[in-house]
Amino acid sequence: MLTYAPGDSLAHRLDPRTKLLAQAAFAAAAFAHTTPRGLVVATVVAAAFLAAGRLSPLRALRGYLPALPFLAAGPLISVVDVGIGVGPDPATWTAGAGASAWSFGIDLAAATDPLLASYRVLLILLVSAVYLHTTPVRDSRAAIQRFVPGRVGRLLGVGVALVFRFLPLLRSDLRSVREASAARLGAERPLRERMQLVAAAGIRRAFGRADRLALALRARCFAWNPTLPALRFGRLDGLGLLVVAALAGSVLL
Repeated sequence: MLTYAPGDSLAHRLDPRTKLLAQAAFAAAAFAHTTPRGLVVATVVAAAFLAAGRLSPLRALRGYLPALPFLAAGPLISVVDVGIGVGPDPATWTAGAGASAWSFGIDLAAATDPLLASYRVLLILLVSAVYLHTTPVRDSRAAIQRFVPGRVGRLLGVGVALVFRFLPLLRSDLRSVREASAARLGAERPLRERMQLVAAAGIRRAFGRADRLALALRARCFAWNPTLPALRFGRLDGLGLLVVAALAGSVLL
């Protein structure tokens, strides 16, 4: 799971608001330029983001491992061409004669657009991984509450902070349950039974953590308007805003 790691990289020293704007501009540019040439340029830009955060692409991909099968499913499904018709000869299917028949084929050309779309989403995920790797949770909350004023912004800030802190704990709990099940010869059980055990134990732990979190928030006098870290734009943010302007300009042009 991707979490914040302290460091002194270029991305670490940027204001979180600059990084949020850079993410949004990159996503807009990636969806605006859908050609292979555009995605090649987007790949170079994404590699620059990873280098700025000193984040390995392999580590970023491991953080999004649960999402990768879904990205691969679109191109794989699109190449399968299944048809149903009537008649012993496919040429007579439209004539309505004969018994029903199936056809199965592979159309590689149909996978081009889904493959480009999945790759585009993958690049956006890699850029967002840099933000998660280089931005503390409190800074993210402060940036969101400055972008969205009022109670709505405070609600969004609290939600983001809790998600960033809660998801790694839930994944750790599920991993512990799986390891405990494997140590007790759970691998010899049927797959359906193993899934039920892991899911039930994971849900119990999730509700337990939620109850303890609510108690901890009350004990610490949780407030909607806490004292957040001060955010200041520096000289490096000027360079980041130039990158944002360039990406936004590519979308407009």
